[in-house]
Amino acid sequence: MSAVTDDILPLEGQLQRTIDWRGAFWVASGVPALVLFSIGGIAGTTGTLAVYIWIVSMLMGFLQSFTYAEIAGLFPNKSGGASIYGATAWLPYSKLIAPLSVWCNWFAWSQVLSLGCSIAAAYILNAVAPIPLFTPTSPEVVGWIGAHAGTSPTDAVAAVTAAATPALRSWTLFSHTLGPVSFSLNAVFFIGAVLMLLTFAIQHRGILGTANVQKYIGLLVIIPMLIVGLVPILTGQINWANFSPLTPLAVAYAPEPGTWSIGGWTLVLGGMFIAAWSTYGFETAVCYTSEFKNPGTDTFKAIFYSGLLCLVLYILVPFTFQGVLGLNGMLATPIVDGSGVADAMASMVGGGQMVHGLLVMLMILALMLCIMTAMAGSSRTLYQGSVDGWLPRYLSHVNQHGAPTRAMWTDLVFNLVVLAIAASDATSFFFILAVSNCGYIIFNFLNLNAGWIHRIDNGHIKRPWRAPTWLLGIGTIFAFVNVVFMGAGAKTWNPLALWAGLITAALIVPVFCFRHYVQDKGRFPDHMLDDLGMSQGALATRKAGMLPYLTLAAGVVVLLVANWVFVI
Repeated sequence: MSAVTDDILPLEGQLQRTIDWRGAFWVASGVPALVLFSIGGIAGTTGTLAVYIWIVSMLMGFLQSFTYAEIAGLFPNKSGGASIYGATAWLPYSKLIAPLSVWCNWFAWSQVLSLGCSIAAAYILNAVAPIPLFTPTSPEVVGWIGAHAGTSPTDAVAAVTAAATPALRSWTLFSHTLGPVSFSLNAVFFIGAVLMLLTFAIQHRGILGTANVQKYIGLLVIIPMLIVGLVPILTGQINWANFSPLTPLAVAYAPEPGTWSIGGWTLVLGGMFIAAWSTYGFETAVCYTSEFKNPGTDTFKAIFYSGLLCLVLYILVPFTFQGVLGLNGMLATPIVDGSGVADAMASMVGGGQMVHGLLVMLMILALMLCIMTAMAGSSRTLYQGSVDGWLPRYLSHVNQHGAPTRAMWTDLVFNLVVLAIAASDATSFFFILAVSNCGYIIFNFLNLNAGWIHRIDNGHIKRPWRAPTWLLGIGTIFAFVNVVFMGAGAKTWNPLALWAGLITAALIVPVFCFRHYVQDKGRFPDHMLDDLGMSQGALATRKAGMLPYLTLAAGVVVLLVANWVFVI
């Protein structure tokens, strides 16, 4: 047995205990910037209901976080976040469910890198090569009409705009269509790739260096986001009529109000589905448990205060965004595709061109902050998954700064491929986002149910912080509610998004089988269960009986029924 054990424990270094909860808070402070990813898309699919979508989703995420805070406290020596801690609860019931949780959390979080870089690159492109604005009375348009008799003012504006648009905006080295998406090696891709490499360089210094950098960037981002949220309220720019009627759109991306029919509910559930990807994200604050100086107290504080920050900004920013722009403004193409969100927010504050440029730059910093947050969290998920025997061994390497560099390189290469898709067009961007969120909802379902499984199977383990039982119950209910969001709402972003998400989730099976049955000869590392005081033999004990299996079956039924009932 010792020979087998020695064979599966060759870890190359370890993460270092160098931060407290404040460090994790600053690393997670990039999460509020995720609102920039889908604020336009959610407005385009839910209309005047958008702000209510954000409020409900954020409140759900905050209540769910208490379950994550409890189970994270059980594992003071693990990193990687809630998926790692929750996966252990499922291990006695199925070897495949545990790595599924880790994998789904990783591919959901990892794609923040590519999606964030594509948006930040679009903001930069708008600054260096803006699309000129013309009106029917512009001299260029008048001259065009004079030279092309019979041309309408609308067609003339379009023609003059196309002629004056910088060639950089349409340049591409290579582009192609692949199934439901396109990919392009265009200007957005190359700018985004540079931003991604910059993020990698910062992360290479380890978690302490990352936290120190993000503390200052975080202050430069959180304060402007508060300004953008508060100034329109204080200056009286909010039009309260923009928050009604309380009905869904008849058709996505069109201003006509619809009814609370099956189609209307499907659009609303689609909004709840995609909002969850952003509003639940502050759970990344517990990714760094093994790097906390005092994990017993730092774990709860990190996720709680990160949640409070997100609660404020995820409600405030969408509220002012909708209150100022109104339905027609939110349905404008640059808002829906995300490229004009920073410009729109900056214009709400006023203050002239200098202030506008400054705020746009700060929105780019906000995206850089959430990109760094994503790389820090997702790379540690890969690292701990490797250490615990679920993912390939090579991911367990860390450098002299305690940074999991091989996991970071894996993130980088994967996201360069995804970036080429996200940079192509809005349809491809939201397809990637929807597939990513399918993984996130699967992880969410497994981990919220892991809370009560840990209570049954590991109730004897001391918990530094114990969630009230009623909050644990609410988290369990929300697990199924989120499955409804996925089954009903994923199709609003792409007809194939749900099935593509499920196929992507299933890719963990051959990866895990290679690690577990080929590399580790069918055994998990003994240290994986050290935090619970368990041995390999304890995996045969299933105190929860059939309940976990019935929960999985119920989740599948809810998913299929929701997908069948709710159609556009």
